[in-house]
Amino acid sequence: MDAELNVTYITLGGYVEVQKYRYVYFVIMFTAYILIICCNSTIVCLIVIHRNLHEPMYIFIAALLLNSLLFSTAIYPKLLIDFLSEKQIISYSACLFQVFIFYSLGVSEFLLLAAMAYDRYVSICKPLQYATIMRKKTVSTLIVLAWLLPACHVAVPIVLNVKNKLCSFILKGIYCNNSTNHLYCVSSTALSVYGVVVLFNVALFPMVFILFTYTKILIISYRSCREVRKKAAQTCLPHLMVLINTSLLLTYDIIIIRLKSDFPTVRFVMTLQMIIYNPLFNPIMYGLKMKEISKHLKRLFNQIKVN
Repeated sequence: MDAELNVTYITLGGYVEVQKYRYVYFVIMFTAYILIICCNSTIVCLIVIHRNLHEPMYIFIAALLLNSLLFSTAIYPKLLIDFLSEKQIISYSACLFQVFIFYSLGVSEFLLLAAMAYDRYVSICKPLQYATIMRKKTVSTLIVLAWLLPACHVAVPIVLNVKNKLCSFILKGIYCNNSTNHLYCVSSTALSVYGVVVLFNVALFPMVFILFTYTKILIISYRSCREVRKKAAQTCLPHLMVLINTSLLLTYDIIIIRLKSDFPTVRFVMTLQMIIYNPLFNPIMYGLKMKEISKHLKRLFNQIKVN
């Protein structure tokens, strides 16, 4: 506790041999952060610039990649500072804010993927009604809800925990997540139940909706002509791959927090992989697998080579 400023600090105790490998860690994570910014920003800019990409599917992709950028920016700058610092600490209020950003943006990805699945369902299964259903207002509403609903859900426990008494000031992690619950003197059963409800509302239910939607698309595509099957495969496969990747990361986050045994090296390596893979996986997947985006990327790279 700082007597003058009355600020409570949390020690981030999840780093492994940071004194010895600090510059190696810094270079790896700094490179990853630059790649994340460049990859996500490039595709978002392409979608904004080119009018033929001003369709609901690509607008949802831009929102998803923007989400990845914001998510990474909430983690990486503090992480890079910690690698070069003698002490890896964070104020309690900043820690709670990081928890809020981490989970509100992390969970938003499921809702954005659910919106994309609905868009693909209408496009493939109800093509004649697509223009009527997927209007600009509908797309805007879905994106706003995808960001707003998780924020409202996650804000409740954050606000309630602001005045909660801490009995431990060492967090087993390199950034703040739900592991902060282990710092409190008394764990709230009500908040634990609420956490499960939130998990179902903004993660598991959207996941079930996505799987149901793609099952319907698969059935319709199987009964349709080859062209419809090709269209379904080209547009739905990247979304499914991103969903699988995001689901695995969510599963890891839940397991590592619940894990009672202490495997610091495994936890550290897996945590680094978690914050590197997903923000890089999304733009690479959409850049390579979405035909129109891939086409514009090739033109951009050709122009860079010529210049």
